[in-house]
Amino acid sequence: MPPSGDQSPSDAVGRPIHGDVLEAILSHLPLVHLVPTSIVSKVWNKGVASTLKSKKPQPWFILHTQRSRSPYLTTTEAYDPGSRLWIEIHQPTIDYVSALRSSQSNLLYMLSPSKFSFSFDPLHLTWHHVTPPRVWRIDPIVGVVGRHVIVAGGVSDFEHDPLAVEIYDLESQIWTNPEPMPEFFEDSSSSIWTSIASDERRLFVMEKSSGVLHTFDPLTKTWYGPFVLRPDHLVSHSSIGFSDDKLILIGLLVDSDDATRIKLWEVNCESFECHEIAEMPAAHVQKLKCDDMQIFSIDVRMAGNIAYIYKPMRGGEVIVCELFGDGGECRWWSMANPVTGDRSIMERFVYTCTMVGVEDLQRATGSMVNRRFRFRKMSNDVELQR
Repeated sequence: MPPSGDQSPSDAVGRPIHGDVLEAILSHLPLVHLVPTSIVSKVWNKGVASTLKSKKPQPWFILHTQRSRSPYLTTTEAYDPGSRLWIEIHQPTIDYVSALRSSQSNLLYMLSPSKFSFSFDPLHLTWHHVTPPRVWRIDPIVGVVGRHVIVAGGVSDFEHDPLAVEIYDLESQIWTNPEPMPEFFEDSSSSIWTSIASDERRLFVMEKSSGVLHTFDPLTKTWYGPFVLRPDHLVSHSSIGFSDDKLILIGLLVDSDDATRIKLWEVNCESFECHEIAEMPAAHVQKLKCDDMQIFSIDVRMAGNIAYIYKPMRGGEVIVCELFGDGGECRWWSMANPVTGDRSIMERFVYTCTMVGVEDLQRATGSMVNRRFRFRKMSNDVELQR
């Protein structure tokens, strides 16, 4: 039986394990295992607390699956890069409002004519249900900046401005109508054509095919730009995201011989100049192709110092890039996506990415609706690159 109270854990011959030895053992445990470990005893709790100081949480890549037919059940699976494990999260299904969507790394939302539901906490334990925007939209750009939820474009009604923008203030719970999106987005104002990211004060909206970017400040309700993120003329498709506090551009390059490369650039958020920091190894580009002869588009979910790169609307390999400091060093590896071929006919797949800490897991397992986590391992390959 595990120790309890003030007892110390013991080794095979009954000697107590504590101090550096206990912390060394705990450092090898996946983050999700540290939650039950912390309540075994006071000694273990102290060991877990000490371990967490040196064990930096890493961003989880989360797959949300929604059935396309009633009762529209949802399931959740998460990839923990620290343990290289997929985790099945057993929890109640999300209350259905409409099709589940995401256009920002950790934002989930559902929009219907009668309700707008969204969630942006790490494990999506809390959902906000509010009145919908005034203008009906099919596939808008939806992002969170501070206390503001911004809904832009995606308008399907010819009587309304296709570039209309509405902002929901989480504090006042009031919708406001700022100036519309720039005219540049007239034919590309839905989330399928754009990639978005946000920092503490701005929303960054970029057209994937051209690399043209505008920013939006919800406090001044003003758009700025255009800025062109096209550091190489061979870039045919690109996405953006934030790695820690740095804006990262990920571009798909195709030359005249149809050779495909994928590169990463750091973007200066004032001058919008791009500095190349990494290129995906050819072997991983090939894995991303899977059975296809060519890659036509890529998408990314990013948090912390990790980018998850994948092909939208398709299962297969997910390529992971872990960035280190300012020296351009990175670690690449691939992981098998748990989504398999036949499932895509009956299900909708939505990806998010978020930093998950032990406090988030404690909240999840300690809530009134208890959530359970089950591990399963899938193969991956690692390559270190400078």
